[in-house]
Amino acid sequence: MNDMNWLAIYPEITLLALTCVIAIVDLFVTDPRRTVTYLLTLATLVIVGVMQAGYVADSLTVYAMQRMVVSDPMGNLLELFATVATLLSLVYARTYAADRGIWKGELFTLSLFSLLGIMVMTSANNFLVIYLGLELMSLPLYALAALRRDDLTATEAAMKYFVLGSLASGFLLYGLSMMYGATGSLDIGEVFRAIGTGQINEQVLVFGIVFVVAGLAFKLAAVPFHMWVPDVYQGAPTAITLLIAGAPQLGGFAMAIRLLVEGMLGLAVDWQQMLIVLAVASLAVGNLAAIAQSNLKRMLAYSTIGQMGFMLLGLACGVVKGNTLSAGNAYSSAMFYAITYVITTLGTFGLIALLAREGHEAEQIDDLKGLNRRSPWYAAVMAIFMFSLAGIPPTVGFYAKLAVLQALVSTNEALYVWLAVIAVLLSLVAAFYYLRVVKVMYFDEAVDMSPIRAGTDARALLSLNGLAVLVLGLLPGGLMALCAQAISKALAG
Repeated sequence: MNDMNWLAIYPEITLLALTCVIAIVDLFVTDPRRTVTYLLTLATLVIVGVMQAGYVADSLTVYAMQRMVVSDPMGNLLELFATVATLLSLVYARTYAADRGIWKGELFTLSLFSLLGIMVMTSANNFLVIYLGLELMSLPLYALAALRRDDLTATEAAMKYFVLGSLASGFLLYGLSMMYGATGSLDIGEVFRAIGTGQINEQVLVFGIVFVVAGLAFKLAAVPFHMWVPDVYQGAPTAITLLIAGAPQLGGFAMAIRLLVEGMLGLAVDWQQMLIVLAVASLAVGNLAAIAQSNLKRMLAYSTIGQMGFMLLGLACGVVKGNTLSAGNAYSSAMFYAITYVITTLGTFGLIALLAREGHEAEQIDDLKGLNRRSPWYAAVMAIFMFSLAGIPPTVGFYAKLAVLQALVSTNEALYVWLAVIAVLLSLVAAFYYLRVVKVMYFDEAVDMSPIRAGTDARALLSLNGLAVLVLGLLPGGLMALCAQAISKALAG
């Protein structure tokens, strides 16, 4: 074994090589349905997913590329779910994208390159690698948002996404450069040790953290850096919204753990205060604004902002008065929340794509009127997703919220207990707009009785997606144990 240790990054190398092969093969594909490219893409994602599952089973921490990259249980688990999320997004998007003329080779190669960026970012043990991964993830997503070039709304959303995303990258880069200037290293472990000496100018460190947290908040869609989310979710084609709303959230969570927990845990008293403000503002603005929305995608965008606020509460309660005893419980609950939220939101947008047809987007809440009469099964699946997002038992969303609330209350600090109370109250507000969707599906008269048209693969996976949300709510122990193990090893490293 040498310093490069290629074995640790085989999934990234495999994904890069196969993506290049798919890009070349697509040049010779004349089938407008892109069947060959589609099957090759799914095969690539299955191969990479199997490799990542093997790494998760091994549960080893291995450094590579002269310690610039790390393969550890946390990174491997998040990468596995990001790969599954990308696969589900492409399957759900198939009929929708084909009807709108965006089922092209670019959709596959850009999706795979964005996944590669998420994997690089998740495996990073160095500021520079994190930034490279972030850009590799973001640039393909900007291009994907603009894939429907003849649509003015999509183009405007892509432009807004690009401008604000670039601003966020600038914030993050400036913050990281401040941290480098203060500690003299780009290595996350070295930064952690330098901060631990207590001999670094704290004002410079705190100044750097402000910009790092601002950059992270943009990527996690937290208030007040949330402005891009409703416009991009609504403006981009639903097939692309699937790709933006799914796997990148896991990359953003991994980046937060790598930077804040693994690199700057010694400054937790500073960044936790910022996260608390961001979390409460996100919960309030996201949930209150969602009530007023009649567009389903826009409502789900504001819902995302509120959900990210809940997840941030888990990250904000790991260190209490300098004590890190509750860190494992807090960060693993936040990780469980992030993973299960992505699983649920993929199914929600997948159903919106499924209900759409050529010339009709099915984006309004009213478009779901009487869905129970059109298809009782998909009405039931959508209801499960809504119950999960609202945090109603026995869905996985209930257990995820409960885990974060338990982490807050177990600190025995009045501040965190009050935060738990605020989170519960705003979750009750959120339940109103989620249950409104269920009411529309089951109690309103149908205005559209056209048949639901989608491939067998999309129908089957969407059904499994709904069942997974229910089963994980009934049996959350396995995934929760994996998250706890992953976080404990990340903290030990």
